[in-house]
Formats: sequence, C-alpha cells, structure tokens
Amino acid sequence: MISNKIIRNTFLALFLMTFSAYSQNKEENKVVEDIIKEANENSQLESLAHHLLDVIGPRLVGTPQMKQANDWVVDTYDDWGISAENEQWGEWKAWERGITHVDMVSPRVQSLEGMQLAWSPSTPQEGITAEVIAIPRIKDSLDFVKWLPNVKGKFVLTSMKQITGRPDENWEEFATETSYERMKQQRDSLTKEWLQNIARTGYGRRGIIKAFEDAGAAGILSSYWSKGFGVNRIFSSRTDNIPTLDIEMEDYTMLYRLAESGNTPTLKVVAQSKDLGVVPTFNTIGKIEGKELPNEYVILSAHLDSWDGATGATDNGTGTILMMEVMRILKKVYPNPKRTILVGHWGSEEQGLNGSRAFVEDHPEIVEHVQAVFNQDNGTGRVIEISGAGYLNAYDYISRWMYPVPREIKDQIKTDFPGSPSSGGSDNASFVAAGVPAFYLSALDWSYRKYTWHTNRDTYDKIVFDDVRSNVILTAIMAYMASEDPNLASREKIVLPIDPRTGEQKIWPEQRSPKRRGGLDD
Repeated sequence: MISNKIIRNTFLALFLMTFSAYSQNKEENKVVEDIIKEANENSQLESLAHHLLDVIGPRLVGTPQMKQANDWVVDTYDDWGISAENEQWGEWKAWERGITHVDMVSPRVQSLEGMQLAWSPSTPQEGITAEVIAIPRIKDSLDFVKWLPNVKGKFVLTSMKQITGRPDENWEEFATETSYERMKQQRDSLTKEWLQNIARTGYGRRGIIKAFEDAGAAGILSSYWSKGFGVNRIFSSRTDNIPTLDIEMEDYTMLYRLAESGNTPTLKVVAQSKDLGVVPTFNTIGKIEGKELPNEYVILSAHLDSWDGATGATDNGTGTILMMEVMRILKKVYPNPKRTILVGHWGSEEQGLNGSRAFVEDHPEIVEHVQAVFNQDNGTGRVIEISGAGYLNAYDYISRWMYPVPREIKDQIKTDFPGSPSSGGSDNASFVAAGVPAFYLSALDWSYRKYTWHTNRDTYDKIVFDDVRSNVILTAIMAYMASEDPNLASREKIVLPIDPRTGEQKIWPEQRSPKRRGGLDD
C-alpha cells in the first residue's frame, strides 16, 4: 500500500513541475508578445534604411562607402548598448565612383543614361569625345584581326542589340499570339547569331574586351539588360586603362542602330573615378552575450556589401536593416539570452561569399558550437519558405522555434524538410559547408530578379516595410526560441540522393577559403 507521504511528495513534485512549465510558458509568451509589440509600435526600419541607403549609399567592397557602413553599424549598435566591432579578414583594391555624364553630340544632341562599371578606369577630367563603332559580321579570326584596327580611338559596342525594350509579360498581355511568337523567334535568332559572331573572332566575351583595349579603343560600352523596363544589371569593369560604361538599353540600342545605319554617333563621356590603392576589408560583428551558455551561439546573418548600380536597397540593405532591428529588439526585450546571439554583417558576399567564408575559416571555436544561423538575402518580401538545408532532424527544432510565431506570418511560410544543402548563392552556404545548421529565409519575389537584383533601380523606394517588419518578428522569435532551446540542434545530415546528371551520389558542399586579396592577385 502506498503511504500518504509518498502520495503527497508525488503530488508536490507534479505541482512543481506544472508550475515550472507554466512559469516558463508565461515568460516565453511575455518575450514573444514584447517582440511583436516593439516591432510594430517602435519600428526603426525606415530610419535605418534612410541612413544606410540615402546617406551612405552603395557599399561596393573596397570603397570608402563600405567602410562608412561598417563604422555606422558599429556606432548604431553602440548606441543601443550592443557590443560590436569591425573584424578585418582581407584587403581589396580600393576605388571610388565619381560622376558619369554620357552625351551624344552627333548626329544630334541628347544626354544618355549610363554609368561606369565598378573599378573602371577614369576618363581624363575633360572627358573623351569619340565615335561609336559596332562589331560587324565576322567571317573568322583572320577577318577579325584585319578589322580590329578600326576600333582605335572609338567607343566599342560590346553587347548585342535588343529588338524590344518591353518585358515578355508586357508582350503576353497585349500582343497577338502570332506577334509574340514572331518576336521571340527573331530575338532567339539574333542572340544565336551574336554569340556565333563573337565565337568567330577567336575570343570569348571577356577576352575580346582586352583585345579592344590593346587595339587602342577609347572605351567600352555595354548593356546588360534585365528584361525589365529601364533596368540594367551593373557589375565590374574588365579594362585596365580605358573606361567601361553600361548604357541603359533604350539608349544603347539607339546607338547601335545609328552605328549600323551609317549615321555614326559621337559621344562625349566624362566618367570620373579614383583608384585609391589598397584598403583593409571587414566583417562587422555584433554580440549579445549569453548568460547560461555563452560559448554556444545563435547567428543572425546578412551581407552588408552591395554592387553599386544603385544603393543596394534589396540586395542586401533589407537583410541588413532586418538583422539590425532584430538585434535592437532582442537587446531591449531579451537582454540576457541563454546562448550568445551574434550578428554577422559580412563583406564581399557579392564576389563569392568572402566575408562569411573568412569568418567560418577564422573562428572554428565558434563554428563548432553554433546552434543555428538565420540568413536573409533575397529582397524586400516577407519570408515564404524555409528549408531544412539537408539536416535530418531540422523538422524537430525548426518547428519548435516557429511555434510561437503569429499565425498570420507562419501560415504564409512553406517548409521543406529535410531539404538539401546550399552550395552557394548566399552566406548561409558558408556555414552549411562547415556542417552548421544554417537556414535561408527565402522571401516573396516582388520582381526581385528582374527589377532590383544587382540593378540600377535597387533603391529605397522599392522596400516594402510591412514585409520587412513581418520578417523582423519571425526572425526575432526564432532567434529567441533557438537561444532558449534546452538542446543543441542536431547536425546529423541526410544521405544525399543520386545526381541524375552524373549517376553518382551527391556529396555535401565542401568548405572553401575566401579570396582575401580582391582585385590584387587576379
């Protein structure tokens, strides 16, 4: 027979367990409620975006603006009582963009829209005035060698002529089916002929640029159209001594038509820039130290750098301000986390995940004890998909961490478990390669690929702050729950499937070293 004392002790133990669970749930609910309230009623997103994008502007690695951004993030965290520092991981070719003016002065006068590409050599102060020339139809490499001296002293058109400036969806909406199909066939034919013509020169699309420069061209003109109205992608120059400019598609194709028809256009180009030698490059790391498990980590991840066709608003200004706002809120409502919460604002993601790869390589003592990494880097939209990244038990812990997220946010998110490991694309891949549970918070498109990704239109006005605020709530709650989880997340990986292209089993992505001397050892 069970004694009354045993019964009393059993009930007491059950009561204490129930009370402890109740207290824990009550505390958990309070933190979640405070996160939501702070995000909705005291958002700092607009002011953060204004300073980062309007005041500092684009953040190309190696530019003074990138260092300004590093320092501003540190100062902002300091104002919030968050420890932060710039951690050098390499050095880069230093360069600063100046003004660009492109004016057609013949056969008529018109100012054109264009800009020099990153790391382009400068024009003289007075600019360059020269005719424009297009590549003719080439028979073979000998024919190209005979023609090549014609580029001396001229701006050379090095991108194909587009036949329409309308996006395909515009054609689909308004054109007849016959007209739309005719346009696509004509475009496909012209694209094929353009590529074949370049191949007949004996050069690739990159090597031919060097050939034009060596032959005395005044400058290189290109147009990397994104197939959206008025939008071009802006990347880097590949010349050593002459300027390279991207010209907006509408203006570029006008120049091409004029050059082809014999109404040769003449341009005056002033494209100022400064070669500033070599500068150190940094990751900016912020930290809220854990009280119980300070040597275990939850990492918030977003790259700070951008290309500089515009101000890098959605790639990755939105990810940057998202993670800054999450850190601000957690410091305010959850100042004593169980695990240390780190935020990484990585440098030179755009040139190959260099900053995050350097962090992973330089900090094995942190990487070994990471609970989770949450990375965001594909535009302004609300998160709509989270993958388990190839970790066998990701369903168990991701589901727990998402449980308190408000239903109106959570119900829009598709999960994919166990998913597959990312081998590139964004900074989560640097951690996945090291076996760390790193998760990509994939956002609603908002025409990201066509209109803002790496383009001349990636500006503040494209941000949808309601969606970013939703992501703040999601990320802050998941970071809080991951910090409080009694267990360290499992790193057990799935057995990867057979690759249908090779017939062999896929392998987990390998950890790669960063490029630590950008533009200097090429």
